[in-house]
Amino acid sequence: MSFYEIVQQYQDFPFEDFFAGISAEEVHQVVAKDTLQPLDFLTLLSPEAANHLELIAEKANRLTVQYFGRTIQLFAPLYISNYCSNQCIYCGFNTSNSIKRRKLNLEEIDLEARAIAETGIQHLLMLTGEAKAVTPMEYLLEAVACLKKHFASVSIEIFPMDTDEYRQMQQAGVDGLTLFQETYNEELYKQVHLRGKKRDYRYRLDGPERGAKAGMRMVNIGALLGLGEKRSEFFFTGLHADYLDRRYIDTEISISLPRFNPADCEFQPDYPVDDRTFVQFLLALRLFQPRFGVTVSTRENARMRDNLIQLGATRFSAGVCTSVGGYSMEEDRDPPQFEITDDRSVVQVAEAISAHGYQTIYKDWDRGI
Repeated sequence: MSFYEIVQQYQDFPFEDFFAGISAEEVHQVVAKDTLQPLDFLTLLSPEAANHLELIAEKANRLTVQYFGRTIQLFAPLYISNYCSNQCIYCGFNTSNSIKRRKLNLEEIDLEARAIAETGIQHLLMLTGEAKAVTPMEYLLEAVACLKKHFASVSIEIFPMDTDEYRQMQQAGVDGLTLFQETYNEELYKQVHLRGKKRDYRYRLDGPERGAKAGMRMVNIGALLGLGEKRSEFFFTGLHADYLDRRYIDTEISISLPRFNPADCEFQPDYPVDDRTFVQFLLALRLFQPRFGVTVSTRENARMRDNLIQLGATRFSAGVCTSVGGYSMEEDRDPPQFEITDDRSVVQVAEAISAHGYQTIYKDWDRGI
């Protein structure tokens, strides 16, 4: 069985009719439960549930503190290449975009790593565009070996791999995998991914599971909020995480909530997610799966992220640059994959976390010898 079969089970689910039948009493009943089922989660994603956010937030805060304490872990992304063979209409790295393409060599990767490590960050996310011929396995393994000299934890957000390839990365020192499905709507997926390996919906959908099978300590998933109908998209995101969590008990499952941000393209989302709905989704997820980590990136502005500290977020990126070579080579910075909206330094983000009564975590794990 794969998660695709679960997606198929809900293929013709009447989401609008379900939401229309939700009452305030049903929302309160779901909040009172200790364990939620998928349709309970969907109830908390309903328009009616948006009228009861204070009630849901109280429980979300209590559950987050119970499982994570009053802490926010920090990490930084490092783009080592923006070459891409995919034609994704929403992305600045789109192969048809006439942007400057660049791949860092090992010396440049080391410079970038040193600049990030100097901020105190010890959890790093290594990213590339999806161009396997330009960034082959040998190059990726050398990059990981370089980064492991500077960071306690190295995760990857690159092109999907086969299980044995993920296993090679894991054995080289990679302990986490981030892979966004972008949209769980298979037809829409084809419409926004026009060319390249990423056009293969099933291969990407099964990628997180291949990573878990390969022994990744952490797997992080998400949908790009704005691409598809927002409530059903986040419902599938939660189900996907639940599916992985039930089958791979040694793997820490987490979810990101990336909202579409402007990029070097003309794409505008058909289903924009406003702040209130974004908060509702985060709260609903916390009640559905109290143990899941929740990452909120610098796609969100400083005020929004500060307000999410007490509402269920557990992980922030900080001091972020989404350009290749952007940390140590600012004068030669390449176009970003997307624009960030929280441009605070690591110190400034840590100060904001402390001001809310929470502890900043720079390192919470180390690979055994």
